[in-house]
Amino acid sequence: MERRFLKKASKFLLLCMVGMLLSVQAFAQSITVKGTVVDNTGMSVIGANVVVKGTTNGVITDLDGNFTLQANPGDIIEVSYIGYVSQEFPASDKLIKITLAEDNEMLDEVVVIGYGSVKKNDLTGSVTAIKAEEINRGVVTSPDQMLQGKVPGLLVTPASGDPTGSATIRVRGAASLYASNDPLIVIDGVPVTGDGAGMANPLATVNPNDIESYTVLKDASATAIYGSRASNGVIIIQTKKGTGEKMQVSYSSTYSVKQNSGKVDVMTGDQYRDYMNTTYAGTDRLASIQKFMGTANTD
Repeated sequence: MERRFLKKASKFLLLCMVGMLLSVQAFAQSITVKGTVVDNTGMSVIGANVVVKGTTNGVITDLDGNFTLQANPGDIIEVSYIGYVSQEFPASDKLIKITLAEDNEMLDEVVVIGYGSVKKNDLTGSVTAIKAEEINRGVVTSPDQMLQGKVPGLLVTPASGDPTGSATIRVRGAASLYASNDPLIVIDGVPVTGDGAGMANPLATVNPNDIESYTVLKDASATAIYGSRASNGVIIIQTKKGTGEKMQVSYSSTYSVKQNSGKVDVMTGDQYRDYMNTTYAGTDRLASIQKFMGTANTD
């Protein structure tokens, strides 16, 4: 009885020792993988996934793009991040720097709206964006002329000869008989109205050459951003700005030549006075006519 107990105890101790040796050996074989993840501009990628391929052993990069991961020799480390091409490299105890390249095929065009962001093909609202190269160029005196014929459902009626008048802009027609049907104008994020701008045409506050792009919101979903003022649509204007450390200089010029095609032969002031004095000589009207003719000798 005692022999059997000693025999079983010795086998148990032997198994424990073998397990401990295997654990020590496995621990001795594991290595610490350290590195940094950056994008193609050299900026740190925060929150990138770094995992041992085929396992759940992984970490994410910190604010500086650094990571530390325990792995075994021969393991494959996979680095991935949304919008970037995933990369793999063998586990090593040397400090490594991973540069992720953008995956343009994975990026879907996204439209940011007032209550979140959606993919463009899931957007139920109507948004039309006009880039700088698509804007009407040439001799334009007002930014509204740059929109003519560029946006479906947008009607731009040129202003009359009144110097204080402005073009009539209608997005999908008129919605009210008595209230204003003008769309809301937003310039660099600031809503501008005719009253607030102190002029009849708020678009006249922007130089047409300074406009980078137009965005036209054509339905009621725009009210989620700008409220009831956007019920007639919104025209968002983005002006040109500097781009990072790159210097850009743009130049635009127009010129015109005017020349009289002919001249009407008219009397001088003295000739006209002589004519009137001769015509109305001896009549009662001559005195009143001479009072208004003055003495200037102009053409």
